Amino acid sequence: MKQSRLMSLAESVANVIVGYGVAVVTQILIFPIFGLHTTLAQNLKIGAAFTVMSIARSFALRRVFEALRSRRC
Repeated sequence: MKQSRLMSLAESVANVIVGYGVAVVTQILIFPIFGLHTTLAQNLKIGAAFTVMSIARSFALRRVFEALRSRRC
């Protein structure tokens, strides 16, 4: 069964939201171990930057694999 565009969008949005939350919580827990002390606002901004980069990476990889798939067909 094929996934609808709306469900694909919902999955992508959920993935980004969960990923952002995981990134921020991880930073809050891990940064102090390495002597990095940041405010919540700084953690939110750092998490946002990594989230944007993750979206760009994911998009680029999807396009590469789609191009590879297209060549085989």
